[in-house]
Amino acid sequence: ATATSAWLLDEGNRLDASFHLSDGRMAKALFKKSPCPVEPLSKLTTDIFSGPRFRRHYVSSPETGIPFLSGSDIVKADFNTTKLISKKMTNSLEALKVEKGWTLVTRSGTIGLTAFTNDDFLGKALTEDVIRIVPNEEMIESGYLYTFLASKFGYALLTQFNYGGVIKHIEPHHITDLPIPLLPERQRQEIHALIEEAARLRVEGNGLLQEAEDMLIQTLDIESELLKQLTSAFEKDTKMSFVVSASKVTALTLRARNYSPRLHKVIEVLSKWNSDNLIDVLAAEPFYTGRFKRIPSSSKNAIELLSQGAIFEMKPTGNLISKRAIPNLSNEIVKKGTILVPGQGSLGENEIFGRAKFVWGYLENSLVAGHAMRFIPNNEVIDEGYLYAVISSKLWFRIFRSVVYGTNLLGFIVPMLNEMPVPRLGDKLEKEIGQKVKTAYEKLTQANEKENKAISILENEISSWQPSKQPYTATLR
Repeated sequence: ATATSAWLLDEGNRLDASFHLSDGRMAKALFKKSPCPVEPLSKLTTDIFSGPRFRRHYVSSPETGIPFLSGSDIVKADFNTTKLISKKMTNSLEALKVEKGWTLVTRSGTIGLTAFTNDDFLGKALTEDVIRIVPNEEMIESGYLYTFLASKFGYALLTQFNYGGVIKHIEPHHITDLPIPLLPERQRQEIHALIEEAARLRVEGNGLLQEAEDMLIQTLDIESELLKQLTSAFEKDTKMSFVVSASKVTALTLRARNYSPRLHKVIEVLSKWNSDNLIDVLAAEPFYTGRFKRIPSSSKNAIELLSQGAIFEMKPTGNLISKRAIPNLSNEIVKKGTILVPGQGSLGENEIFGRAKFVWGYLENSLVAGHAMRFIPNNEVIDEGYLYAVISSKLWFRIFRSVVYGTNLLGFIVPMLNEMPVPRLGDKLEKEIGQKVKTAYEKLTQANEKENKAISILENEISSWQPSKQPYTATLR
């Protein structure tokens, strides 16, 4: 295209072609046809800012620290893997916290990711690499503002202003003049209500998952001090050195971690009740799926591939690839009731390696990378939701981290996993715990559906402003 002087004057004499040929400019051109008022973001907000920079002192105990959210954390389904920063050593701690109803936008690295703050965000600190957008609710509904910024139009505008070489950035002052079309109040209220409902459902869903684990731990009747030792981030909290009899060493492994006293104590606690070996409650051994070529595709018949990290996102997103290169595609698709556990990774306390996700609702029939190990419950023997509660618990997380092989990139020793205990609490209690898990994932699924509906309403309305002969064709995340 040929840029006019008006283009340059409008954008502060910016000269790079990618800026002027971006999807953001296409969106701005579309807004000129808006039958609705279009206001700058600054007029609709009370503040747009990133938090203060500070020296980070990480701690391991919730008693001395609070969860610290990075840019990638804000789009996760829960905050169970977040790091903790020191309450005592962190200056301006209150300035790092957020309130409900704000829109968060990542501003460094992967820019333009958005989140709507709900009760789960309260009391947590947030990195300065995320822009906080505080809506003026006398002028705009907080849920509507989030929906626009999370839509393909908002994403195009947010990412238009990026700068930098390898690591991209945007700054709060770059987005103050972002044009925000104000749809009729009836539509804005409908969109806002959907986002508010989605936020509520996510809080309820995560609360039910916590209740399920709490019920399991309480039933096992573990002394609080012992539980703290067994779930500590540090192996040394149980014992630093130990001796293993030669008769106890198996042909499977010589790694000390695989024989640790903590592992044996966890096994003892889980076996306190009647218990089954893991393999006895599964339909098959835990397994990785096959390997296949990942050929990028934009075809209508392409399929979205989720990485083992993507399954922990609030709304999992992946890359579109060709189906043709995937042999036995039906076997690669995850089925309802499957438990997924990232099976390759490292032992960092905040890594996803060894943490679990349940396929019940929004992850059903997805194509997930083979690095995520599959656990298929035998539902004639055990409730799928209850087994997930066990496998995703703090105690089983320590089991996963103890039965590993490898050096930098670790995997699980499946024969050892097979023999690990699953406590049996009786049909009534197991079904009660399992139902909490299933209801939680149903609520998380409903939340995604409501948010997607809100975004669809907004995008369809704005797209209708452009003549059908010139469709909006931006390729966005």
